[in-house]
Amino acid sequence: MKNINEKNYLINENEMVMFESIKHINEYGEEYWEARELMQVLEYSKWENFHKVIKQAMIACENSKSNVIDHFPEVRKTIKMPKGATKKISDYYLSRYACYLIVQNADPKKETVALGQTYFAVQTRKQEISEKEYSLLTEDEKRFYQRNLTRKGNYSLNKAAKDAGVKNFDKFHNSGYKGLYNGETADDIAKRKGLRYREDILDNMGSEELAANLFRITQTESKLKRDNIKTEKDANEAHYNIGKNIREVIAKNG
Repeated sequence: MKNINEKNYLINENEMVMFESIKHINEYGEEYWEARELMQVLEYSKWENFHKVIKQAMIACENSKSNVIDHFPEVRKTIKMPKGATKKISDYYLSRYACYLIVQNADPKKETVALGQTYFAVQTRKQEISEKEYSLLTEDEKRFYQRNLTRKGNYSLNKAAKDAGVKNFDKFHNSGYKGLYNGETADDIAKRKGLRYREDILDNMGSEELAANLFRITQTESKLKRDNIKTEKDANEAHYNIGKNIREVIAKNG
């Protein structure tokens, strides 16, 4: 197994920007790519040709015992046509793993496909590293790795919170931040960090701070499920108390 710091796994900043720029984040904090946007970046001119690649990737996904629907959910979109007409077209919201399978099945003669193979291989690999490999990462690599885990954790937490009766998700998440950050909301944290409007605070944390937030997220999800919490008030209180408890542990350890 190769270490992600080895030369073959390195990826330059331009490659990252190319594929990161078309990444989307849904309401649950889950990342995804739109197939038609990825098609353009990979320099496919016809949907019919790119759709064949998607179908091949789906087969590979199924053969890996993964749920195809989870990684390749199909959506219908309405686009504008000349003279005010509209047309329904199909698209897919692709997971990172789905993108990885697509670039592995795309035309390797295309330079952008080769870049995509490197990019998605590296990022998928970063999500599967061992504790020993993690210790060898640079701070930027650790931060990127923790950020991906935090995104996934927030997605899972939001689903648990919804089942617990939460409707105001901003208030729910701020309850956790207030506990962990001694009364600060997400907006307060952003102001303290000097961030621009709508800039994500999680994208501006070091690896240790992200790890603390990930612990808050996973512990809150576990408590919501374990205690079978079913009211928004109790969910917010649980999130606050867990954040506060983590803060106290961090303070005790200096």
